[in-house]
Amino acid sequence: MTEAYIYDAARTPRGKGRPDGSLHEVTSVALSARLLNAVKERNGLEGHAVEDVIWGNVTQVKEQGGCLARSAVLESDLDESIPGLAINRFCASGMEAVNLAANQVRGGAGQAYIAGGVEMMGRVAMGSDGAAIAVDPSLTFKTYFVPQGISADIIATEYGFSREEADALAVESQRRAAIAWEEGRFARSIVPVRDQNGLTILDHDEYMRPGTTLEDLAKLKASFKEMGETMPGFDKVAMLKYPHLDHIEHIHHAGNSSGIVDGAAAVLIGNAEFGKAHGLKPRARIRATAKIGTDPTIMLTGPVPVTEKILRDSGMAISDIDLFEVNEAFASVVLRFMQAFQVDPGVVNVNGGAIALGHPLGATGAIIIGTLLDELERQDKTVGLATLCIASGMGAATIIERV
Repeated sequence: MTEAYIYDAARTPRGKGRPDGSLHEVTSVALSARLLNAVKERNGLEGHAVEDVIWGNVTQVKEQGGCLARSAVLESDLDESIPGLAINRFCASGMEAVNLAANQVRGGAGQAYIAGGVEMMGRVAMGSDGAAIAVDPSLTFKTYFVPQGISADIIATEYGFSREEADALAVESQRRAAIAWEEGRFARSIVPVRDQNGLTILDHDEYMRPGTTLEDLAKLKASFKEMGETMPGFDKVAMLKYPHLDHIEHIHHAGNSSGIVDGAAAVLIGNAEFGKAHGLKPRARIRATAKIGTDPTIMLTGPVPVTEKILRDSGMAISDIDLFEVNEAFASVVLRFMQAFQVDPGVVNVNGGAIALGHPLGATGAIIIGTLLDELERQDKTVGLATLCIASGMGAATIIERV
């Protein structure tokens, strides 16, 4: 099988996903096109150099609908001969785009792809697509549907994580993210966003709150307690599914959950012949990819079984992994991953995660692959694993190896 290599990983800074955010006036198509242009320019590519653009985005309505990938290509400086594929695996959409591209290359279906994703959460509201999993009674009753925040609290209850532990992880995420920016650890990947006049709109992740303390977080109200215990009473739904639980411990709030932000990320993937033809040196190879379906009610436990699957399928052990990126959708997701595999917290999300930096749904999977690659290079380590939990009960993972 042909090897699939990562030649470049780029992302925009993450803007606050609200009207006062720096990227609020930039459309999803425009941000995507600017990043495609950056990948083209950074690597000296001709406009027709890649086979396809595979682009993840979650809320595929309004400006993010209608095959956003193709719209982005047409808006960019890539040739119109390049098609575009828009995909949606919820929070893992950006990762799935990368994995699909890698497996296309490995299977001989083209020499190179640009893959990644975008989400402008301040412009296209999460949930505005009216997904059946959340609104169709014939499905919600069957799956014991609860919102993701309740699912995160179920994980905390089931596996014994306290609010203090969740808050400590959140404070550490903020601390690590601040250090990463201070030391320029994201510099190789960051593509500043500029307006049509060439003026910089955003050159840093603006969601961060580096001064956050445990005392600050202790003052915040649990975000999902009311919807769980009163109206519409999702705790009762959860306990019908899990009768061994006599209550749900509500520990998550705005400070230990991922931030709503705008952003995009792209990864340039190709075979060895592509690199030679364009004078590019591969940075890593995609060693393995995996996806899995899991319990749709507790929903967010996917990183554990998908990691077990990808390790089993590739003949590896957890000890073979030098660094981990586990998306910080909620604090309990990361706590459960570290508990399940008994991994050192010092090698998980070394530069902070979505609690500090934000989680632009369709882009995050590609972002954490790029972050993982940058950090492997910085520490001169070899093998990394990136994984995400996924709405409705799924998990996705990617193992990369420096070359």
